Amino acid sequence: MTEVDTVVLGAGAAGLFAAIEAGRRGRRVLVIDHAKAAGEKIRISGGGRCNFTNLGIRAESFLSRNPRFALSALKRYTQWDFIARVDAAGIGWHEKTLGQLFCDGSAKQIVAMLLEDLRKAGGQLWLETDLGAVTRVAAGFQVETSLGPVRAASVVVATGGKSIPKMGATSYGYRIAESFGLPLVETRPALVPLTLAEQELEPLRQLAGTSVAARASCGATGFDEALLFTHRGLSGPAILQISSYWREGDALRLDLARGADAAQALRQMRQEAGRIAIRTALARLVPEKLARYLEDVSGLRGNLADQSNANLDRLAALLHGFTITPVGSEGYRTAEVTLGGVDTDALDARSLQAKSVPGLFFVGEVVDVTGWLGGYNFQWAWSSGWAAGQVA
Repeated sequence: MTEVDTVVLGAGAAGLFAAIEAGRRGRRVLVIDHAKAAGEKIRISGGGRCNFTNLGIRAESFLSRNPRFALSALKRYTQWDFIARVDAAGIGWHEKTLGQLFCDGSAKQIVAMLLEDLRKAGGQLWLETDLGAVTRVAAGFQVETSLGPVRAASVVVATGGKSIPKMGATSYGYRIAESFGLPLVETRPALVPLTLAEQELEPLRQLAGTSVAARASCGATGFDEALLFTHRGLSGPAILQISSYWREGDALRLDLARGADAAQALRQMRQEAGRIAIRTALARLVPEKLARYLEDVSGLRGNLADQSNANLDRLAALLHGFTITPVGSEGYRTAEVTLGGVDTDALDARSLQAKSVPGLFFVGEVVDVTGWLGGYNFQWAWSSGWAAGQVA
């Protein structure tokens, strides 16, 4: 029997951070994970450079049944606090775009920083260790593991969601919540490419690999970023972002000429170079392959000079309001995060502790808090882990 004060289940971003903070309070801490290495999702993130936070953290950037739940932790441990920790570790970083911060070097530097902080805090780390049932005992909790049972006064569940199963993602954290009677919000893949039905996909196959600066909207929500046509459907940052808001049956509205007044631009081109083909004119606003496709879809023929104002308006409407209805997503296989999870109504916003089970905490992706693409989910991991670590 191993006895500690705090056992953390999961050696990812949120789990390591919770363990470090608990250890700094003098708690005897043990982190357990079934993976061969800690922080694997950190290591592969941001193309290997880890988009570790975002300068624009705000409530509107997080999805949850209670989107304001995350604010307590986010305000008490901010992006500036984590940046200060990165600076103190001597890790260089830069802002890439839209407030996204990346390591100048490797994401492995963030993992190394966390493991060194855990070591200094006196924490233990068990890797390649399978986790079993978590039960209440007189002294707190007992966690069954492949290395034998562990008893602890507090348990922090930081096992993540279902995204990227090839890295070992499971529904273990949700099963623990259910075993203690905590409600769950339905889970689904998020920040994920969307797929199209065969009849819509076939004419678009010629565009596979084509990228365009666009605005992707679903209902009242929209994102201005790059859009990528793929062999299966749509991807790119704009699509990954809107996928968190999209539901089956919803149509997407794509502005393929974001930032331009297509009608005015086409009229100007007709006046200055009326003999050019429609696709040639469109290619001045969007990539050539996409221009050819849009010309076909429009049904218009002839040169630009042959087109009436009404026809040019039709082309502009097509550019600014291309509508398409995905049939699904690529699923957890490629999803960056999981929407849904442990219902925030069951947790204390300040400590992430289960209201009905003192000593049991849930942090990071396993909770029904999901951030936008661009470092928001890592900041939630740091902030929620920090908050739990002050109490667990």
